[in-house]
Amino acid sequence: MYILMYRWKAYNYRDIEQTFLLLGHRVDNIEQELGSYDVSPEFERVIEAKIMENRYDFVFTVNYFALISNVCQKLGVKYVSWTCDNPLISMYHESVFHTCNYIFTFDKTNYLEFKGMGVEHIWHLPLAVDVNRIDTILEHTTDLGKYRGDVAFVGSLYERNSYDKLKGRLSEYLRGYFDAVMEAQINISGGSIVESLLTTDILEQLQEYFELEKSDGSFSDLGLIFQTTVLGFKIAERARRRALIELSKYYRVNVYSNSDVSDLLRIQYCGSVDYWSEMPKVFHASRINLNFTIPNIKSGIPLRVWDVLGSGGFLLTNYQAEIPCYFEEGSDLVCFHGIDDLREKTGYYLAHEEERRQIAKKGYEKVKKYHGYVTRIQQMLRMLEE
Repeated sequence: MYILMYRWKAYNYRDIEQTFLLLGHRVDNIEQELGSYDVSPEFERVIEAKIMENRYDFVFTVNYFALISNVCQKLGVKYVSWTCDNPLISMYHESVFHTCNYIFTFDKTNYLEFKGMGVEHIWHLPLAVDVNRIDTILEHTTDLGKYRGDVAFVGSLYERNSYDKLKGRLSEYLRGYFDAVMEAQINISGGSIVESLLTTDILEQLQEYFELEKSDGSFSDLGLIFQTTVLGFKIAERARRRALIELSKYYRVNVYSNSDVSDLLRIQYCGSVDYWSEMPKVFHASRINLNFTIPNIKSGIPLRVWDVLGSGGFLLTNYQAEIPCYFEEGSDLVCFHGIDDLREKTGYYLAHEEERRQIAKKGYEKVKKYHGYVTRIQQMLRMLEE
């Protein structure tokens, strides 16, 4: 097949491209910064000209871009997207019903929602990991000792979130209500309650303080956008900081991030790491790796889970509804339920070295055998053919 890929900063873009090439397909790339996922006349002209010059079997993107769907629908070319974020505000757009679309989403809740709306070509497809690429990195590394540690977290702490900018303008009642919503969500494992708590009355009050901005073709609403782009990131910040502060009271915790951690006095700040060349070393060399899934992801398994296991690392993660579909909890990875459970399990697995190593080994073997990009891309292509 001849594939046109839109290149942006998605972490798994290169693994997907290399898999297409490995399977014998031909790939062209197009790259341009976008101010909007919905409308960009300049980029639309560029990609339209590119498609008309070549006979592509389909255009592929990581995540969904309404403007690319519009161009593909106009030209009669298949548009294939595979999500790595959820929910994607860009999917709540009238273009999602185009017949050219072939959408693969890693979150089953997201799949069921859009299937229920009447989107015809949509499938659930979990994310993946290229174990062979990571094995090669680890086999040739000479500085693994640099990344050794007891407990490690790699990721953002979301301190630059829009809720902090908005909070001062909210009424006292709304501030108290949203604080209660966030605390309730933090204390619930494996489920999302924010949407149900953004009642009609609360949203009507919120309209006085929060301006809803969306394109003409978008059917996203105030509740979805506020839940996702505002509360979701603030909840993630609170949950991650609180957990790291608690763990650092008892254990040596390394944080790899470009976030401001000046208030986390006991953690060891290690700076940010490159996804491709350094992150697998952190996951492999750390005795325990942490995953905190942002609450915007309702049931799916985020990319960090696959990357930790594919690096042969031991994973301690919050519970997600889809984890039992692919992994045996306590055998391939370990889930925690709340901060107290996280602290206790961290201490247990630091003290039980062999048990921890066996779990990391089984998790690695499972993703290597069943959850590689070749397997996923072959599933995707079969679905397209069918």
